Amino acid sequence: MGQKTHPRGLRLGILETWDSKWFNSQEYAQWLNEDLNIRKFIKEHLSRAGIAKVEIERIANRTTATIHTARPGVVIGRHGTESDKLQKNLENLVGKPVRVEVQEVKRPELNAQLVAETVALQLERRSNFRQAIKKNLENSKRAGAEGVKIAVGGRLGGAEMARNESAIVGRVPLHTLRADIDYGFAEAMTTYGKIGVKAWIFKGEIIGDPFEQREESQRQARSGGRGRGPGGRRLGDSRSSRRGTGDFGRPDRRSDRRGGNRDR
Repeated sequence: MGQKTHPRGLRLGILETWDSKWFNSQEYAQWLNEDLNIRKFIKEHLSRAGIAKVEIERIANRTTATIHTARPGVVIGRHGTESDKLQKNLENLVGKPVRVEVQEVKRPELNAQLVAETVALQLERRSNFRQAIKKNLENSKRAGAEGVKIAVGGRLGGAEMARNESAIVGRVPLHTLRADIDYGFAEAMTTYGKIGVKAWIFKGEIIGDPFEQREESQRQARSGGRGRGPGGRRLGDSRSSRRGTGDFGRPDRRSDRRGGNRDR
């Protein structure tokens, strides 16, 4: 079933979390439509900003929309003018106070949604689909991905009959639940019709609680400490390299006493 189900939906609650973080049993349909309208508005008005995803969180009457983008300068604008304008437009759309936050995607080559949109943009510019797939596969693999798969479907190259083609580099274990796999989908609007683009990026396996590991990595990044990982002191290491010697290589008298110099 790993080949047929959505990679994120299969791992929700295990490795992935929800993009909409709220619950309301009475106004569920209304809030769901508001989330869809917010995401649609942001995608349409910030199509050149490289939007990876939009997280929406609701607390009481306050709605917070967090935009993950590869180009935060386009979203924020000079002196924050664009973000303020976007916030006002969203408040007029929803009719409630909306707070806009921006987070930068530092490595867009490892984000499946951005990779799929990049391939779709190249197809719209009449690039060869095989060259576009190969180039993005190499970029993601060079960025540190353990495996990448890109699939395209439609009237490829203007052919009369639609077909599907895909390419893969490395391995993408879709059945492994502990595998950190990102998935993205985009559509290219060409003169011959729509071409669908799918991207899977395997970033490695996560052992243990992934949410605790992310918090720990963030704390280490803020503190700047090396800890006991690579470069730190290993467990069991001692300051002296030879047994029976103290600091600076001098003989330790205690070792002589323990050694049994008793024939006096």
